[in-house]
Amino acid sequence: MSKKLKVGIIGCGGIARGKHLPSLAKLEKVEVIAFCDIIRERAEEVADEYGGKDAKVYEDYYELLKDSSIDVVHVCTPNNYHAEITVAALEAGKHVMCEKPMAISSEEGRKMVEAATRTGKKLTIGYQNRFRPDSQYLHKRCSNGELGEIYYAKAHAIRRRAVPTWGVFLDAEKQGGGPLIDIGTHALDLTLWMMNNYKPHVVMGSTFQKLGKKANAANAWESWNPAEFKVEDSAFGFIKMEDGSTIVLESSWALNTLDEDEAKCTLCGTEGGADMKDGLRINGEKYGKLYTEKIALESDGVAFFSGTGESAADLEIRLWIDAILNDTEPVVKPEESLVVTEILEAIYQSAKTGEPVFFNK
Repeated sequence: MSKKLKVGIIGCGGIARGKHLPSLAKLEKVEVIAFCDIIRERAEEVADEYGGKDAKVYEDYYELLKDSSIDVVHVCTPNNYHAEITVAALEAGKHVMCEKPMAISSEEGRKMVEAATRTGKKLTIGYQNRFRPDSQYLHKRCSNGELGEIYYAKAHAIRRRAVPTWGVFLDAEKQGGGPLIDIGTHALDLTLWMMNNYKPHVVMGSTFQKLGKKANAANAWESWNPAEFKVEDSAFGFIKMEDGSTIVLESSWALNTLDEDEAKCTLCGTEGGADMKDGLRINGEKYGKLYTEKIALESDGVAFFSGTGESAADLEIRLWIDAILNDTEPVVKPEESLVVTEILEAIYQSAKTGEPVFFNK
């Protein structure tokens, strides 16, 4: 396929500017030709930086979707718009990359999967942490069976004090939740992918809003306004899969702890274990002795050699575009992302009712 893929961006805020557009701009096979945002000036500003002289700017995404020359749409809006825009884009004949989380409810997520199946268009979700060097390497070893059956895992998304105070992060209606749906989603996706296990049986969860009520609190960015803090500040889940495998998910934007880890996992298998807490470590037993193997990756840096220089976001976007050009499956499959959404929803539901949530599949 020699022609360039033409891309439209819907939502021209931080995630589009910080991740999608810089990575798309590095690809010769791609041309970003349309930019949409409810704030026209924001779309115009991004179009000036990343679009050509004929780039089009829209305030209404339906108008963008009418352009038959657009092959691919990237959805970079607040979470509550993901499903609506994605389904419309798929039905308009576009391939879609939607930012994580897939949707704010499993019902909406299912509509997205059904639309992709119905239209035959490709759909992927922006879980860029799968594309880090440590994630890619560990996944290969898990896929090779080196850890054996992974029956216990921990998904880590813990910040001590790093509450995002901009945009809609603290808005429960637009965001769908706090750290659980924002960063917990990355840790859970990573863990399920390593385990290759997408069959949950029962979920228990707890959410808290303790530190979010405090005024003038220390924070990595400016202090938050307690009156605007409408989501949880921490959330925890206990997930038992159909085969008995168990995952503990921990997430926080604000928590009194020194044990910080974000978008990482710990894996315990019958043949070995692994964790990302101090770099990438593999542990196990050989010849009657316990061993710990510290993995040195290209990104760790070598004298006079910096490795490939390809970031996780760059690799994610490149492989997504390659999947379209070569008509192959994307690395992040929508059916996998739907299970992540279903589990997150179950944690919120369990936290609200105090009861376990069972999956009937």
